[in-house]
Amino acid sequence: MLLAAPVIASVALSAPANAWGPIGHRISAEIAQDNIDGRTRAEIVEILGHEGLPEASTWPDEERSNPEPFWQETASPFHYVTVPPGTDAGSIPHPPEGDTLTALDGFVATLRNDMATREEKALALRFVVHLVSDLHMPLHAGDGSDRGGNDFIVDWFDMPTNLHWVWDEGMILRQQLSYSEYAARLEDRMGPDEVLAWWDATPETWVAESVALRDRIYPATGEEAGMGTREAPAVLRYDYNWEWSPTVETRLAQSGIRLAAYLDWVFAR
Repeated sequence: MLLAAPVIASVALSAPANAWGPIGHRISAEIAQDNIDGRTRAEIVEILGHEGLPEASTWPDEERSNPEPFWQETASPFHYVTVPPGTDAGSIPHPPEGDTLTALDGFVATLRNDMATREEKALALRFVVHLVSDLHMPLHAGDGSDRGGNDFIVDWFDMPTNLHWVWDEGMILRQQLSYSEYAARLEDRMGPDEVLAWWDATPETWVAESVALRDRIYPATGEEAGMGTREAPAVLRYDYNWEWSPTVETRLAQSGIRLAAYLDWVFAR
């Protein structure tokens, strides 16, 4: 038992930059699945069969250890977008290898291509479900300085990890809810005004929101607070969780509604 904490800490520090952990992605997908229209639902069943959106949502992360070149070289940049300070979300300089926004464009084209195979469309659909959620996690619209908070080291309730993981999973896991329980709770709290206000299928809007949040969520640093380094990690406890957990939940709820809006848009051609 004495080895458990160091093992967990090691995993957290070495974890790849996923946006939301499995629970977060499934929450978003469950909300979307509850809000898509009938035509979209039929199109999805035609492509994925009995595989629901929550199951599809985590597949792009689960395949990241696949040794095939697509996963090790091509797909890796799809999970994030870099927005330097002062850059407008609508005029991001996309790198040659692509990013989340260019990947979404490509996968939408596949879904709308009548010549694409079912297998090609299934890959595209799983990525769309995953990437829409990615763009709602503030640190997946990083400024290019610290790998989206992965290099900002924190002490999270006595566990050494990084700010990215705290937003991916840390605050979500503290609720100790299954993804279906969490999605139901968030949907119960939604009013029709919020659904209407959030029904936006424009990725640049989601990115701009994430950038605005990104610039606020880094904890204060200093001698007493820590510096965000391995030698002096920023100390995060109940106050940080209390301040930002509502924002995590809002972004999860928004990502589910936006995913429904985006999928309706994709299949309404």
